Amino acid sequence: MLHRLLLCGGLLAALAFPSSALAWGKAGHRLVAQLADADLTPAARAEVDRLLAGEPEPTLAGVASWADELRASDPDLGRRSAKWHYVNIGESNCRYSARRDCPNGDCVVEALKAQTEILADRSRPRAERAQALKFVVHFVGDAHQPMHAGYGHDRGGNTHQINFRGRGTNLHSFWDSGMLNSARLSGDAWLARLQQRAPTRERTPVLPVPAIVWVQASCRIAVSPGVYPPRATIDEAYVQAHLPQVEQQLRDAGARLGTLLNATLGR
Repeated sequence: MLHRLLLCGGLLAALAFPSSALAWGKAGHRLVAQLADADLTPAARAEVDRLLAGEPEPTLAGVASWADELRASDPDLGRRSAKWHYVNIGESNCRYSARRDCPNGDCVVEALKAQTEILADRSRPRAERAQALKFVVHFVGDAHQPMHAGYGHDRGGNTHQINFRGRGTNLHSFWDSGMLNSARLSGDAWLARLQQRAPTRERTPVLPVPAIVWVQASCRIAVSPGVYPPRATIDEAYVQAHLPQVEQQLRDAGARLGTLLNATLGR
């Protein structure tokens, strides 16, 4: 999923936005993890702490972007897991079919299911379960990034070039990080904003079915009118229209991740 941004209008997009198309970027994934962390039961928190012991930052937030960094830290695993971050169902009316959309289990829906099963299996080695936990934290976030469930023909908006505030980027990157960055809030300020408006936490874990529901809902956002702007240049009105959707997706991801981890680790 890593793609360097192209030049647009003679300006380098990386001056304004991250140079790679990662779901939510580090800030967004960290926010999802922090929202989930606040909802962990004592039993789930104890197991998270045990599994992440020895990590540079042994918290959900600290490992939230690990799966996006594998191409540098573990190229073989990075290649094998590259397709696990997304599923393209925009051309299929946002209806997921495992046979059609996820051959060999290589998509976010089936990867999340598989990694959750590994995480739940306490007979497996701690290192294997710790790796699964890092994947689960990341993939729940990925499933809620609309472009990660959108069209395949433009690689989830990666090849759809736009210009915002005089600088170029692509639609995928703008939904990853550009809209969040446009608010110019710190991570702590964003967390407070999302927590202040967060809905009642979900409590009933029913995976893997909801993972399908999550990506189908994400896809419906990606293909909804106005998400693909009629002109390459977008303005503040675009952000005002779609930033609330980004915020709600982050809230939902955090709530659902917390529910999933409590169900999987809190026994």
